[in-house]
Amino acid sequence: MKNFKTIALALFVAFGTTLATAQTKKVNAEKSTINWVGKKVTGEHSGTVNIKEGNLIFKGEKLAGGNFTVDMTTVSTTDLSGDWKAKLDGHLKADDFFGTDKHPSATLVFKKIATKPNGVYTVTADLTIKGITNPVTFDITVTGNTATTKVLIDRTKYGIKYNSKSFFDSIGDKAIYDDFELNVALQF
Repeated sequence: MKNFKTIALALFVAFGTTLATAQTKKVNAEKSTINWVGKKVTGEHSGTVNIKEGNLIFKGEKLAGGNFTVDMTTVSTTDLSGDWKAKLDGHLKADDFFGTDKHPSATLVFKKIATKPNGVYTVTADLTIKGITNPVTFDITVTGNTATTKVLIDRTKYGIKYNSKSFFDSIGDKAIYDDFELNVALQF
């Protein structure tokens, strides 16, 4: 009986350790994309920003964590060209928006993950923009070596108040909506 307990304990430790061990999968920053959309009363603008580095963590087949760094100096408008593009790109990098000279990166760290059917997970994460951290919640779909999500971010929670009706009542049609949208496609 003593040998049986010893063997059972050894098997439990061996298999239990294997099952509990997390596997980190590095995100391919060159093949992954973040597309943004910012809306205003009179229309919208869209563009991209690059992932600097990122990892998704799995336990077995299930998503268990993740962390990302975004290179905010790469924020770029894709719906404009020429002088208008240069002007908006410069404004987005200025202190009115992301202040990339002082805050060249943003980070996202998964804190809580709930499993849903069909490879979908509800993630609560800490998002840091301009040195300010707030929780965000979003669904992410994992299929094979890809993951996709759409995240809405309230820019005012990160000190980005430029032309926000929440702070400036009389700006009329110059208002920019507080939420901006990120459509993320990851490859790992």
